[in-house]
Amino acid sequence: MNEVALWRRLVAELLGSAFLAAVVIGSGIAAQRLSPGATGLELLENAAATAAGLFAIILMFGPVSGAHFNPVVSFVDAAFGGLSWRDAAAYLPAQVAGCILGAIAANLMFAQAAVSISAKHRATPAHFLSEVIATLGLILVIFALARSGRSRSAPAAVGAYIGAAYFFTSSTSFANPAITAGRMFSDTFAGIAPSSVPAFIAAQILGGALAVGVIRALYPRLTPAEASDIIFPRHTSPAGAAQRRGSATAAAGRLPGQDPSH
Repeated sequence: MNEVALWRRLVAELLGSAFLAAVVIGSGIAAQRLSPGATGLELLENAAATAAGLFAIILMFGPVSGAHFNPVVSFVDAAFGGLSWRDAAAYLPAQVAGCILGAIAANLMFAQAAVSISAKHRATPAHFLSEVIATLGLILVIFALARSGRSRSAPAAVGAYIGAAYFFTSSTSFANPAITAGRMFSDTFAGIAPSSVPAFIAAQILGGALAVGVIRALYPRLTPAEASDIIFPRHTSPAGAAQRRGSATAAAGRLPGQDPSH
């Protein structure tokens, strides 16, 4: 579906993931220094920077790779035919490597050791449930917008959802195995101890699997063309453009509130 060369998409995923990790971890370090001891304010600063940064990063790299920056997003996209399984598998190491590089960059920008393994233990049943729900919600936001022809709203919607999920989940909504791996390498406000990582990643995978089932139930006619336009519309072929025009026409013909799956 995507006409951009795979190597260009992998570079975009690596750089986008690196920027994402740098934003998450760097803003966490800054918040810790600017508001020492005020945990709520630290979290607010971290969440606001992450939400705004994610919006901008999606706009930067979305036209090239679709701005996944998240293996769960990539593999769910593959499950709906929007991305090949081969490409999803290629995205994964680029996303993980990018998040690790971003963590190192964040550490260095604040004059810390390039790598410091986090000692912040987060693995509890409440955190596990939070990561399942956070990941489920993230995937539903992304695919609901694609199915209803509103992918252009996704950069803002994804940023807003993650910013909100910092507060309504006890885990502060990692919702991403790649960023979870990257955050191990910074013993700071946003870090996570290696011993907590397997539980978080398992919860995120479970959340993604549940999201596939919910999407199939709510949007049974989700097409591969719509799936390939998640997060950032990037069709350039005449067929893709025609499908978008057809979807827009169909949406315009529906009554307000009518279920687009029918």
